[in-house]
Amino acid sequence: MKLALLLTAAVAAFAQQPGADAMKLFASSADVQALIAKSKADRKEGQAIVQQRILALAPFNATLEYRASVGPAAIHDKEAEMFYVIEGAATMVTGGKLVNPTKNGDNQTATAIDGGDKRQIAKGDFIMVPPGVAHWFSQIPSTVVLMSLHLPK
Repeated sequence: MKLALLLTAAVAAFAQQPGADAMKLFASSADVQALIAKSKADRKEGQAIVQQRILALAPFNATLEYRASVGPAAIHDKEAEMFYVIEGAATMVTGGKLVNPTKNGDNQTATAIDGGDKRQIAKGDFIMVPPGVAHWFSQIPSTVVLMSLHLPK
């Protein structure tokens, strides 16, 4: 519940005139557990990530990311990304250079990262990735469930 209140306050502090239909200002612990269960049930074989909206106050969305396998690496050119580990563990790589990148608007994706800093992340950890920095969950032993929040420059 503290995390939900913290995120609600952070989003409200940065938000720009939201539309009423874009708002979702509270999610209980039970709501988050239900999103995790839904993500697990909806995940298809080999699917790296299932995403569900936790909170929204335009232009910001706190998103639940259910990751059960390694997916692509990414760079967001115009946004920072903050992660909070809700449950599970993974190896996260930040920095370095994308391997065989593909450009998609203001984002780039790739199959991996060459170089970078590897760090073990687990429940309760926070990570901030600045704009233009490569990031990738290179190893996921079982599953990792994250909250992600994109923050414009």
